[in-house]
Amino acid sequence: MTEKVNTTHEIGGDGYARIQGYLKTLDSSPGVYRMLDAESRVLYVGKARNLRARVSNYTRPGGHSGRIDRMIRETASMMFLTTRTETEALLLEQNLIKQLKPKYNVLLRDDKSFPNILVAKDHAFARIKKHRGAKKEKGAYFGPFASAGAVNRTLNQLQKAFLLRNCSDAMFESRTRPCLLYQIKRCSAPCTGLIGAADYAESVRDAERFLSGRSTRVQEDLAAQMAEASEAMEFERAAGLRDRIRALTQVQATQGINPRGVTEADVIALHLENGQACVQVFFIRANQNWGNRDFYPRVGADVSAAEVMEAFLGQFYDNKEPPRQLILSDAIENEDLMAEALSGKAGRKVDILVPQRGEKAELVSGALRNARESLARKMSETATQAKLLRGLAEALDLDAPPRRIEVYDNSHIQGSNAVGAMIVSGPDGLMKNSYRKFNIRGDDLTPGDDFGMMKEVLNRRFSRLIKDDPDRNKGQWPDLLLIDGGAGQVSAVAEIMQRHGVQDIPMVGVAKGVDRDAGKEEFYRPGARPFALRHNDPVLYFVQRLRDEAHRFAIGTHRAKRAKAIGATPLDDVPGVGATRKRALLAHFGSAKAVSRANLADLKAVDGISGSLAETIYDFFHDKG
Repeated sequence: MTEKVNTTHEIGGDGYARIQGYLKTLDSSPGVYRMLDAESRVLYVGKARNLRARVSNYTRPGGHSGRIDRMIRETASMMFLTTRTETEALLLEQNLIKQLKPKYNVLLRDDKSFPNILVAKDHAFARIKKHRGAKKEKGAYFGPFASAGAVNRTLNQLQKAFLLRNCSDAMFESRTRPCLLYQIKRCSAPCTGLIGAADYAESVRDAERFLSGRSTRVQEDLAAQMAEASEAMEFERAAGLRDRIRALTQVQATQGINPRGVTEADVIALHLENGQACVQVFFIRANQNWGNRDFYPRVGADVSAAEVMEAFLGQFYDNKEPPRQLILSDAIENEDLMAEALSGKAGRKVDILVPQRGEKAELVSGALRNARESLARKMSETATQAKLLRGLAEALDLDAPPRRIEVYDNSHIQGSNAVGAMIVSGPDGLMKNSYRKFNIRGDDLTPGDDFGMMKEVLNRRFSRLIKDDPDRNKGQWPDLLLIDGGAGQVSAVAEIMQRHGVQDIPMVGVAKGVDRDAGKEEFYRPGARPFALRHNDPVLYFVQRLRDEAHRFAIGTHRAKRAKAIGATPLDDVPGVGATRKRALLAHFGSAKAVSRANLADLKAVDGISGSLAETIYDFFHDKG
């Protein structure tokens, strides 16, 4: 992308006059413009086929919505980037919106990646597993699925149907007898030779055919095999085939409606109401419905459906591969540009449709109903959340209802594998994309020193916050800190806050009281006597839910760290031994202990281990003195 102009000037007068002053510097090139306030914060990012014509629209008072009028009046300066094509302008606009999060743009706030099913083929016996992220592994990918739960349910049934392994390569190579999955008929045990390579490969092909939409063929083949087994009076084999057919039927049942005439598409429906929006996305792949997700982009009260839909598409597919068709509930203004941009990203044609009749229109109607119902639930939850935040402000004597609450907790076992956890809640509920975990590093901490751990977590959190957002204008600073613990934890946190010069953020410790019973919590604030809320106060239940969520997140993080530590081996510390060579060594010798005892000649005999690396490994385990 080429940039011909990068201009910012400050011009006197009100917003309309300031914008007028830029017209003489602009031509008819396509590009992107930014509107900034008096403190150089980006208010709005827009694209234009013709920059001069587009910006001139902002110079005429009257005819603008209230949102746009406010934006113009707040504008103190502008920046411009010209591009070679309109499509480049569209892509740059959406990229800048995601980076800068301007106040007056439609903003997609939840933009996580989606999981896929991977049939990994970097081994003689393919492995089936869940995959998220870049598609770097060799194999066949099927997805996206709407959630990890949808993938796990499908994988569970596919294991029953096709008996494919899901164990790691190292585990596969180390087996001497079948594992539990073979006993419960979830795997055919290729690790111990109970199925041949040709038969296993045929099962892999059947699984791929099923995931590619050719499910009828697979079920017909299994039904024929079941009939043959019955005729041959091989009743146990027939029962196994029956269970496999039943598992495939179960997958189809959980998918709901599977469209006949739509092979690969995302069905995207938008519902706007009272200045809020819900976008519902259904993933159709291989004529199968692989689930749906709802999104709640930030919108204004006077935005159009076309503006919201176009912004959603640009931001949603910024880091995702678009399908062959996008089936929308509402048309967008720049359909040709969006189709061209997405086609370029996918490396093939992407069609954008707004169907009026037929099966595609029925799919949109179903998605629209889901969007409408989801937004109604969301608005109800938001109203309840707002009421709870007002009650919390009153109970804790805050100046206003908090918009960002950070809750902190620690987890460890006698000081080992210690982690700190931070969860965040606000007007829209839990903000899971803002959760953070902290591996406790302090070598000078006494094992089990909860006060020291809390100090380290808060010190790291606010050191980073002061560095990243010193002006507190990015929405990252909390209005309230809730600490799991009593007076000691609060005192430790207050010491850290004072050290960083941050003394205007209220903090409250939540302790379970003398009997450690839920409902008898005591609240601690610096320099004040502890207090309690009445047993049936909704605010108390709200605080309990926040504390329990922080505890759940901390425990989960601690368990993951502990499991990783259990799976660690001395090979992890050997210079030059990465994951691939580690697998080769474990496959050859069977265990890390056997590697440590191996002689130099045996180490050199391992595939992928050079003579010099074999010497490094041998020296690592034998030169300890």
